[in-house]
Amino acid sequence: MKILYVGDDWVGSNARSLANGFRQAGHDVVVVDSTSVSLPTRLSPPWIYAKATHRRAPWSIEAVHTRIDAIAAEFRPDMVFGFKAVFLDQRRLLGVPAQFHVHYSPDDTSNTYNTSPGYLELENEWDLVVTTKRHNVPELLERGARAVKFVLSAYDPAWHHLSARRDSRQYVVGFIGACRPDRRDRMISLARKYGRTMLVRGPGWCRVPELKVTRADVAGPVYGEHFASEIASVTANLVLLNSDNRDTHTCRTFEVPASGGLFVGERTGEHAELLEEGTECLLFSNENELDEILEWCVMSPGQAEKIAESGFRRIVEGRHRYVDRAREIVDEIS
Repeated sequence: MKILYVGDDWVGSNARSLANGFRQAGHDVVVVDSTSVSLPTRLSPPWIYAKATHRRAPWSIEAVHTRIDAIAAEFRPDMVFGFKAVFLDQRRLLGVPAQFHVHYSPDDTSNTYNTSPGYLELENEWDLVVTTKRHNVPELLERGARAVKFVLSAYDPAWHHLSARRDSRQYVVGFIGACRPDRRDRMISLARKYGRTMLVRGPGWCRVPELKVTRADVAGPVYGEHFASEIASVTANLVLLNSDNRDTHTCRTFEVPASGGLFVGERTGEHAELLEEGTECLLFSNENELDEILEWCVMSPGQAEKIAESGFRRIVEGRHRYVDRAREIVDEIS
């Protein structure tokens, strides 16, 4: 198929990984980067406009659509694929001549933060809506979506693989992900306990004063291959879910074990289905369980490494790459 792919195209983004997955599956893919609309550069005029009006800058939207229209006229795609393209002009996207128009959402589509009035108005005109949240399927159908496909999240072998460490330090516990209100207290508590043997990476953590006064190694986000090298420096890699998305699994569910890290995550049905507890991952339901797991990792690093190795094999042998998800989506519309 010839796929005109609209999504954020920065290095390490899930949108770029899925676009490459379609290419690896044998399709002809042209990407139009929508980052200028969805994630405008901090303090840039589009960013200031968005903060002031709670809408995306119309000139940024127009620039993206001008490029989409120009490419479509020459490329003549079979499919227009929008990766969380909710802030673009839905009528113009759906009006691009193509046999199929498919929208993909990596987040909870019932959370207003992940939609827009314009998208919701025309959601039922997309030929297929793809979601990574199982609970969204009946909700989307009830909203009037023509067809809905659930797919699991995935990992990208280009970034998530066994990697050498870039530092001699080995951390007992680590977390790579954004600072969120439902994660702050847990991170602060662990940082006070594990100090310099704890690693935290992600947007927002450097602005948490309670973390800065601990000895934990706290820094900004890591993307691409830097993710895997950080994972290699940590014995117990936390996989924390986003309560606003009602997550029961997340991208880290696949990215951590695919990078060789020991998966220490919240106990959910999907996690239990994907990895066997005790032999391929370690799961917890409360703080006491998490504390016990981390103490065990301190006392039994060799056994922890064996569980990480088993989790790595389970994920990399289980068809959980973005190319596998691309094939699922194409099979659905075919």
